[in-house]
Amino acid sequence: MPAANLTRLEAVERAAVVRAPSYEVALDLARGGETFRSETVARFTAVAGGSTFIEACTDAIHELTLNGRPLDPAAVSDGTRIRLDDLAAENEVHVVADARYTNTGEGLHRFVDPVDGETYLYTEFAVAEANRVFAVFDQPDLKASVRFTVTAPAHWSVLSNAPAPDPERAPGAASATWSFEPGPVISSYIVAIIAGPYAAWHGSARSVDGRDVPLGLFTRASLAQYAEPDVMFETVQSGLEFYETTFGVPYPYGKYDQVFVPEYNWGAMENVGAVTFNESYLFRARVSDARREQRTIVVLHELSHMWFGNSVTMKWWNDLWLNESFATWASTLATAAVTEFTGVWATFASDEKTHAAEQDQLPSTHPVVAEIRDLADVEVNFDKITYDKGASVLKQLVAWVGLDAFQRGVGAYLTAYAGGNATLRDLLDELERASGRDLTRWSELWLEAAGVNTLRAIVETDASGTITATRVEQSAAPTHPILRPHRLAIGCYSGDEHGALVRTHRIELDVAGASTDVRELVGLARPDLLLVNDDDLTYAKVRLDDPSFATAVAQLADLPDPVARAVVLGSAWDAVRDAELPAGDFVRLVLGSIGHETQSAARGLTLGRLELALSRYLAVDHRDALSVEAGDAVWALAELAGTGSDAQLQFVKAFTRIAASQAHADVLGSLLDGSIKLAGLEVDLDLRWELVIARAALGAASDAEIDGALELDDTAKGRQLAETARAARPDQAVKDAAWRRVATDTGLPNDLARAIAEGWRRTTLPELLASTATDYFAMLQDVWATRSFTMASLVVSRLFPSPLVDEELAAMARSWLDANPGPAPLHRLVSEQLDELERALAARERDADDLTGAAE
Repeated sequence: MPAANLTRLEAVERAAVVRAPSYEVALDLARGGETFRSETVARFTAVAGGSTFIEACTDAIHELTLNGRPLDPAAVSDGTRIRLDDLAAENEVHVVADARYTNTGEGLHRFVDPVDGETYLYTEFAVAEANRVFAVFDQPDLKASVRFTVTAPAHWSVLSNAPAPDPERAPGAASATWSFEPGPVISSYIVAIIAGPYAAWHGSARSVDGRDVPLGLFTRASLAQYAEPDVMFETVQSGLEFYETTFGVPYPYGKYDQVFVPEYNWGAMENVGAVTFNESYLFRARVSDARREQRTIVVLHELSHMWFGNSVTMKWWNDLWLNESFATWASTLATAAVTEFTGVWATFASDEKTHAAEQDQLPSTHPVVAEIRDLADVEVNFDKITYDKGASVLKQLVAWVGLDAFQRGVGAYLTAYAGGNATLRDLLDELERASGRDLTRWSELWLEAAGVNTLRAIVETDASGTITATRVEQSAAPTHPILRPHRLAIGCYSGDEHGALVRTHRIELDVAGASTDVRELVGLARPDLLLVNDDDLTYAKVRLDDPSFATAVAQLADLPDPVARAVVLGSAWDAVRDAELPAGDFVRLVLGSIGHETQSAARGLTLGRLELALSRYLAVDHRDALSVEAGDAVWALAELAGTGSDAQLQFVKAFTRIAASQAHADVLGSLLDGSIKLAGLEVDLDLRWELVIARAALGAASDAEIDGALELDDTAKGRQLAETARAARPDQAVKDAAWRRVATDTGLPNDLARAIAEGWRRTTLPELLASTATDYFAMLQDVWATRSFTMASLVVSRLFPSPLVDEELAAMARSWLDANPGPAPLHRLVSEQLDELERALAARERDADDLTGAAE
């Protein structure tokens, strides 16, 4: 069921009444079934005579008292909130209830491993789901200590934010009890309980204050062989040293556990001292260097939260961006400094910056500092503005004030507000003191206004090719007409005697307003490539002038700097999405340069955009032919790649995603049965599934082929992938059945629903997805009203037939949006689907115009 929605006004009013809460929570997890027993004693001070409420999402309440006075559950509880009237100065609420396990990744998630039949539990309390487990004032500024007592099967481990105690077990008893010490004073959304027969590894990390911080690593028993504890512990140790040095603040907690948990909705969650990770970061088979880089960033992202977000926490969710943006920026900085992935800023330019700009152009875009009226607003604002644009803007802020000043200001902020709550203004005050720059206006333009600017260089030369004038022109979308100050670099690149495009000049300057003259370039010979936003310092879309773009298309592979290549490719991708550059030109740009790309992350991201361009942005008249041509080219690159190289693996996996013909299906089948072999490439567990799913989508995989793959991998993950393969088959009845299963089967676990939806959308025949469009719009309001946020948003986002680029579908979406102005989060999700569809329609029209012009 959906949890209660808390408004900001309610939170402010409650914080004025309630002070200094603490909780004692007893959980009985040993009785099995669909529910567990939860007993909470909540103590707090209050305004005497006042009234408030405490959240408790319960199946049944057995006992309920306030200050020893019994309350009638039927009168004061609606199943999600308990009303508390006539408060005293000192209060104690006692709640004994049954609460329900979930299979949606919210609250206390319960999973049974099909490999060994063991049960694993974990909590996910963000945004405000702690009340699914115990009675709590579930808002971030009412920080509290929680003391857990947990009864569970005796062979389990139980973890929380405080160090795990030795369990107490009566002789011969099947269950045991873990009595934790009170945990640190923290916000409820980062409280955690993890319980089950987890495999465990232990280590320690040295803190700057001389402590040995205990480290733990935990996985399901059936996945223990993939744990890589040395890698995980080494990354944490390096990150700990980096952050303590950078922030000037010792690690603030008593231990640091990392727990890989099943059926997880997110990449990871920064629970204090007990970080939970998606099991996809346990590598069951060989992965690309890009994937290893991504895991490293995620590990360091969560670690940085221990300081920024956990020790110092936002007062309300409007500053959620500050937690996530800072962690994204800081983890990139740390990854570049202390790990093997020194080129990670190129990944940032290719990935975070591009995704941020895409989100920032949706009709649902919002300022980085978003208006958060209630929890429903928070849920949909876990988006690329909150994470990626915010981090991109922080990178620009670092360029604006200087890295040293920025780090000093952050350290002062963390010291001043340690253990408490703070606001953006508090951080800006510290940064102003450290840098001497007034940031009020900067914040208004960058953080409090939505939209992305476009920057382009205008170059004038004389007959000899000498630059006589250069200016940077800045524009903004009419819907968000804000021009911002940018600290950026301009790079001049020309070919050397070896054919490489080398940087001959670089200038750094402040750009503001609609036009900024760049006098430093006057008198120089016009370079082959003039790159605005060299080194990717600012957040903006970049447009190359015509000669520079021609050079980029012809010589992108000759540009040695990966960040510069990322800026160029990002510019081209933006232009495709804005229907300025024909998608066919982008496809040819990628195919002509990707074989020379040296960065794993850039290669993977570019191949992903190639897949999207082929499936959504090409004109219908040449989509099929160009898709086959692209598939042939990527397969040729796989054959030419170095034996066992990272590029070889990425090209093969990309080929499974863009395979478009029967000949491609035959190649996939030959890889699968071994009649085609690439030296150094093993068809391992994960690659086998990718081959089978690709063949299924092309109508080439039989039931026996899918069943055979499942026999080799009869695990939770294997079963999900088998469902993806079955739903991917190009058969109308199969597609319709898969869609209806996700839409209507409320018992499906979150990951299984995602797997089926992924297979349903996987097709080279998008017209097969049209049959459910009417039912999709008809069910939306009911789904939103009756399902939890995770499952409702999954259905809304993943069952929209996005591969179907069709004006009739767009008309249906517009009609639904006109008739359904609310609920606002639901309206937003559908409007985002429509916007992406309209972009695809415009891109196809631009590509078609290019074909027509070429024919003429």
